[in-house]
Amino acid sequence: MRISTSDGELRHLPLTAQPVAAFYAAAMAALGELGIDVKIDDKPNELPDPIRFPDDQVHACYDPGAAHRFWQVLRQADRVFAKFRTGFLGKSSPVHFFWGSFDLAVTRFSGRPAPRHPGGVPNLPDAVAQEAYSHEVSSAGFWPGGGAIDYPAFYSYAYPAPEGFATTPVRPEAAFFSEALGEFILPYDAVRTAADPDSALLDFLQSTYEAAANAGKWDRAALECSLGQPRLPRRL
Repeated sequence: MRISTSDGELRHLPLTAQPVAAFYAAAMAALGELGIDVKIDDKPNELPDPIRFPDDQVHACYDPGAAHRFWQVLRQADRVFAKFRTGFLGKSSPVHFFWGSFDLAVTRFSGRPAPRHPGGVPNLPDAVAQEAYSHEVSSAGFWPGGGAIDYPAFYSYAYPAPEGFATTPVRPEAAFFSEALGEFILPYDAVRTAADPDSALLDFLQSTYEAAANAGKWDRAALECSLGQPRLPRRL
């Protein structure tokens, strides 16, 4: 972990196997040494039985090889997500990483208000979920897995889920709708082993978005455009 300031001061914290509490204490101490006064919510989000960081002596594993492989997956997923994002003229989130569920995501918005989200996400204030889903969305991402899907996978869901969304055929063939999660799932291995991984993932992103947009009667003619190049302005 690298902490740097605009006046050139620097601190490094090695990533090694150690309790969360020890790493948290070292990180906060390093910030303090640099005169950085921060307030951090030390209670993990979206977990049923969270342990506050200063008290967590339970979780102490660190596998640098697995962390590096996960980072590589995120880098490649970010590249394809960014390409997919260029095909939408409406409001779209940047490709972003969620600290709670540990997933990389990109979200498209129809522009219409959505029903108030009921909340109920474990250890996440309802106001956060209600703000995130204040308008209709089609959201897709990559998730390392856990719970109902105990393997890495790409996902795509709509909020609110329109009638007929779950039964819409999507691509590629390995994709399916998970009733347990309420979203489409494409196993990471199906993309990793595909003849053209980028095309397989883009097919999944596009077909699941179309499932949401068609079932939800989005104004696709006004919202969509051809794919462009990430970070390059579109030529008019």
